[in-house]
Amino acid sequence: MLVLLPPSETKAGGGAGPALDLDALSFPELNLVRERLVSALVVLARDVPASLAALGLSERQSEEVARNAAVRSAPTLPAIRRYTGVLYDALDAGSFSRAERRRAGARLAVASALFGVVRAEDAIPAYRLSGSSSLPGMGTLRSAWHPVLGKTLSTVDDLVLDLRSGPYANLAPVPHAVTVRVVSAEGRLAISHFNKAHKGRLAAALVKAPREPGSVRSVIRVAAAAGLRLEPAGERVLELVVE
Repeated sequence: MLVLLPPSETKAGGGAGPALDLDALSFPELNLVRERLVSALVVLARDVPASLAALGLSERQSEEVARNAAVRSAPTLPAIRRYTGVLYDALDAGSFSRAERRRAGARLAVASALFGVVRAEDAIPAYRLSGSSSLPGMGTLRSAWHPVLGKTLSTVDDLVLDLRSGPYANLAPVPHAVTVRVVSAEGRLAISHFNKAHKGRLAAALVKAPREPGSVRSVIRVAAAAGLRLEPAGERVLELVVE
């Protein structure tokens, strides 16, 4: 199975890994677009005011531009440790056993505005670029990613669970994926505040399952064993129901 997670705007700094090596990332067919975007981001970082405007940042966030300037030379971390925030706190990858880390590397992938999609153990630097951004000379990220990323994700033969947020799902749809949405038990209304935390708990449960869930039914069973209520809601949609 492949679980597609959303990224986070916030990212851990530092790292002990070598500088970015695009050829070492999963899904190498994405490297032409990755290279174009990395180059555009580095060039943009030479103009701090332009970077702040393009990335929707305030002057107090200028350190994010410095990160982009150093994206080729900065140390790296596994993606699962680079991304931070509510979802990744709930995922709690730092508590994974060695076997669970291996399973995370095989089962989890993270959507990325800069890299398209990376697996959990892919080594990446800190950067700032969101799915809704546009880079000068590149147009929208959807226009850059949609043709190649859509093809890559559509050819994944395994069960795909799509937990991406709107801007990242918009970069490239996965026609055969099963989308997971978080809803309230009362009224089945979409939940925004705790959405990410519940998705993180679901992803953690799927990593900790010794036997890889290969069907929607087995995913529901794994979720139930972890105390999560996951129910079908139409074709290729699962609802994570929160009391």
